[in-house]
Amino acid sequence: MAVDYKELGLVNTREMFKRAMEGKYAVPAYNFNNMEQLQSIMTACGEGGSPVILQVSRGARNYANQTLLRYMAEGAVAMTRELGSDIPIALHLDHGDTFELCVSCIESGFSSVMIDASHLDYEDNIALTKKVVEYAHPRDVTVEGELGVLAGIEDDVQAEVSHYTKPEEVQDFVGRTGVDSLAISIGTSHGAFKFKVDSVEDIPPLRFDILEECEERLPGFPIVLHGASSVVPEYVKMINDYGGEMTGAFGIPEDQLRKAAASAVCKINIDSDGRLVVTGEVRKYLKENPKEFDPRKYLGQARKALAELLKHKNEFVLGSAGRY
Repeated sequence: MAVDYKELGLVNTREMFKRAMEGKYAVPAYNFNNMEQLQSIMTACGEGGSPVILQVSRGARNYANQTLLRYMAEGAVAMTRELGSDIPIALHLDHGDTFELCVSCIESGFSSVMIDASHLDYEDNIALTKKVVEYAHPRDVTVEGELGVLAGIEDDVQAEVSHYTKPEEVQDFVGRTGVDSLAISIGTSHGAFKFKVDSVEDIPPLRFDILEECEERLPGFPIVLHGASSVVPEYVKMINDYGGEMTGAFGIPEDQLRKAAASAVCKINIDSDGRLVVTGEVRKYLKENPKEFDPRKYLGQARKALAELLKHKNEFVLGSAGRY
């Protein structure tokens, strides 16, 4: 039986993107895989007055169980209301790769879906994206498409080489598909190992020239950045100090993300940073407390640390804090 996302207290992304572009900030799109990550996201955004997009990949949906996930989203809305917050919350499919998966998510209460057909040739990308839009829009569900390919590996998404978005294609793509937002490739990358460099200073800058040309060709249209974790050095070091092996992990500098958020980019996706915080804090806690076996102890510490990091991102990187 199909579930209407409005019954769960969710919203689609249309209005939140409009406000983000007017306010020159980006809505955080945080991926989660379990209850503790979800609690951290809702605490950070609810207490900080930030709109939020809860992102779920195919793998995360399978891990959490699609039925349970529906009630987790409904519970997340109730949790923020208990905090006295009335922030808008969307539930979004991240990197959906088939029409059937997008339909299944829409029918189970998602308010937004991404159809990522960027691995197909241009015309096939348009055809599949348009098919999803034609199913979603009558149900008032928003759709994100993608042009260009991001390198890197994260969950079900992987590509060895990035292909920058061609600005000359964006108008045609949006016009023919009817998508509500567009993910573009300007130098971000999936995962924690985004660049083959030796230091932060060697990280190549984002291609703001491509972003600016896309913005000129699609004035007022919502642009999305994927693979935008900063791969926080503090947590990379913590993981390595407590038994991990993450040599060569670098992310997108926060100042570049803030610059992007003040432009047409109104949604920024962050996944790896959440994983790093949880992993680092769990490793540290168990190393320092070798007799501990209560998951509430080590996951509770990770939950607290993640909430603090997300508050920082909302306020100083995305600019979304205090908007609601």
